[in-house]
Amino acid sequence: MMNDPPILTIGAFAKAAEVNVETIRFYQRKGLLPEPDRLYGRIRRYGPEDVARVRFVKSAQRLGFNLDEVSQLLQLEDGTHCSEAAELAALQLTDVRAKLADLSRIEAVLSRLVNECHAQRGNVSCPLIDSLHGS
Repeated sequence: MMNDPPILTIGAFAKAAEVNVETIRFYQRKGLLPEPDRLYGRIRRYGPEDVARVRFVKSAQRLGFNLDEVSQLLQLEDGTHCSEAAELAALQLTDVRAKLADLSRIEAVLSRLVNECHAQRGNVSCPLIDSLHGS
């Protein structure tokens, strides 16, 4: 089974990997996915290892890694570079925590403004609109 030739057309590959064809082409242009040889005439064929690679990329992106970081992770995917992968993950974790802190501050401001808007009665200036104007 391991020596079976790739069997998926790009459309079937995209469907199996749960992405669109343009995503596959984009990943190839970025060097995240190799372009297979044209074994059967002019049609490229893909195999299960290609599907697994795209799923790896998408999983990393869901964790917030950008494509350059995903490329670095792909270079470490043999599983023997855990400390290097952990360093990348630690940097990502720091970034996520900073974003969470920002979101918490945004939530507090929006919550206060919504409460102030609900407290206003009559034809008075809206606290939310005023804050956006810098008043």
